[in-house]
Amino acid sequence: MTDTIKPLYTAHATATGGRNGHTRSDDGMVDVNLSVPKEMGGPGKPGTATPEHLFAAGYAACFGGALDFVAKQHKKDASKAAVKSAVSIGPREGGGFGLAVQLDITDMSLPQAELQSFVNEAHEKICPYSHATRGNVDVKVIAHGA
Repeated sequence: MTDTIKPLYTAHATATGGRNGHTRSDDGMVDVNLSVPKEMGGPGKPGTATPEHLFAAGYAACFGGALDFVAKQHKKDASKAAVKSAVSIGPREGGGFGLAVQLDITDMSLPQAELQSFVNEAHEKICPYSHATRGNVDVKVIAHGA
């Protein structure tokens, strides 16, 4: 069962040529050439991105926003937290390909236990990327506080 949302904003993009092509958002804010990395048997052209780059960047930014939202609800500030996102792709046991994600969050302005609590709440209750991946993608979340 999927949750119904009330759309507040919709981004649009078009990709041509698949993983060895090009993708561009309709407003031009994202405009990148793509190539399959050498690790996956592709050309790994310099200066190109992969869908995993785009997903990692989006998830990191979105999670950072969710974390700061949670912190503000607790009268704290996590706006300077660094969220590193690693997105891996590989063959699935059931066939085809799947993703795995590791989010590594650092904010030395918050005590470790407090940051961990905020990270858990952001991951479980707020971040739409976390909601979208839950049950489909192995997501590990690691917090580093003071």
